[in-house]
Amino acid sequence: MSNTSQQLTLALSKGRIFEETLPLLEAAGITVSENPESSRKLILPTNDPNVRVIIVRASDVPTYVQYGAADFGVAGKDVLYEHGGEGLYQPIDLNIAKCRMSVAVRSGFDYETAVRHGARLRVVTKYVQTAREHFASKGVHVDLIKLYGSMELGPLVGLADAIVDLVSTGSTLRANDLVEVEQIMDISSRLVVNQAALKLKRERLQPILEAFEKASKRNS
Repeated sequence: MSNTSQQLTLALSKGRIFEETLPLLEAAGITVSENPESSRKLILPTNDPNVRVIIVRASDVPTYVQYGAADFGVAGKDVLYEHGGEGLYQPIDLNIAKCRMSVAVRSGFDYETAVRHGARLRVVTKYVQTAREHFASKGVHVDLIKLYGSMELGPLVGLADAIVDLVSTGSTLRANDLVEVEQIMDISSRLVVNQAALKLKRERLQPILEAFEKASKRNS
């Protein structure tokens, strides 16, 4: 029978973060009973009756943890940067789901000259805060347009001059005749913990955090 006062809820997003977190959970002796890709359930049980996993959108992970609906979660540095990290303790860079945040433009667009001549660029991104700070630090004037879908389409149809987005292999950029012209930051996923849970459930959390940390060092 699970003890709700000591039950731990872990927030994960589907896809790469979920897959790459599984070995870290296994290092802590926890296995997830169902696959979110084949199950329609949003709350997944584990082999430990006091640990459950909730499946949420990647950009929502910090919010669930901040407000205590999840005790801890795994979120990309990109998402945490946009969220601001309020109410979150970020103890461990897990060294998983690695990629980079970059600026890309349509092949043939002279980005360097445009920047040098002080052109005002239109940029599509879902990472508005990151893009704003990056271009401000370079003194580049930009109009930011927030999109939620495929950024690559923006320059192709004349909506924007550039995109700011995550790049892993670069194959999506190449397939859409875009080139990476500037890297903003390296991205990996971090463990985030609700600050109240860290105090109230420390005894339950600590062994898991330690196992995650040990396993993540092997990924570095």
